[in-house]
Amino acid sequence: MPISRDQLRNHFRNREFLPVYVLYGEETFLRDNAAKAIADHAFTEGEFRDFNDDLFSLNNNPENIETALAAANQLPMMASRRVVRITEVRVSTSSIKDTLKEDAEGVLSSYLDNPSPSSIVIFVVDELNGTRKLGKLLKSHPAAVEFSAADAEEMSMWADGVFKKAEVTIDNAALRRLVDLIGRDLRRLTTEAQKLCTAAYPQKTVDLELVNSLVRDTRQLSYSSFADHLVAGRRADAIAALEKVLDDGEDPVALMGTLGWRVRDELKRAGSSVRADKLAHALRRISAADLAIKTSVGGSGPAGSRRQLEMLVCELTVR
Repeated sequence: MPISRDQLRNHFRNREFLPVYVLYGEETFLRDNAAKAIADHAFTEGEFRDFNDDLFSLNNNPENIETALAAANQLPMMASRRVVRITEVRVSTSSIKDTLKEDAEGVLSSYLDNPSPSSIVIFVVDELNGTRKLGKLLKSHPAAVEFSAADAEEMSMWADGVFKKAEVTIDNAALRRLVDLIGRDLRRLTTEAQKLCTAAYPQKTVDLELVNSLVRDTRQLSYSSFADHLVAGRRADAIAALEKVLDDGEDPVALMGTLGWRVRDELKRAGSSVRADKLAHALRRISAADLAIKTSVGGSGPAGSRRQLEMLVCELTVR
């Protein structure tokens, strides 16, 4: 059974580590911090960390999986253990996007069945499709830890912690507004909270006015950018903008609302023309896709919503 984030926290606090960890999920900020914390706590003062802390990326180089696991099988040098971090691991819905390829199954399964007792291997996973064979292999590992997106309460608690650490006071209205502007991105929330702490000096107080003046609502900018690219028929740009919005954890239904508004606005301007007919067709398809997402047609959850949106982009950008 996979372990919880609290259990993982106890592992590095007590320096009692498992030989393999699989860190995955939407909340990449906490995931990356966890990988760093494991590596930081794995070594004691006086040990030669530089010789025993290895980092391998699979992006653009899937063959690195074999090199990484070979390094994990090496004995540590002047340290009690070796740490091997394998980053940018992706098992996608489509094998085209994979960085962990199917032909690595043999070497990966072999290592997971018999990991080196003197190494800690950390898989830092960007995408993990649990229906694919390698996805199942990693997701079902006993030391798999899921970092799901933070909710509003967790976001508020995290931001409050940043302000308290800096000995800065923020009122409740300002805190709620900050979380509302950021969405579910802890990485950006931390950056913006630290920026507000700096701007609050010397009074050390953050109010609603300061938040509104310094924090941009990039969610609406991203929504608008996606809608603009789609209406203009720029497929590659629309897909890139869509992936960013969804990877940031934004609501597909809200995205559909923004897109529908944008197309209706263009339809009013188009009048009676061939372009108006295309926009009317687009509006009907947006409405159908919106209903499909709300009724889980083609799959439920984030994967089903993403699939509907990707199909919509491909259809509406056909020239």
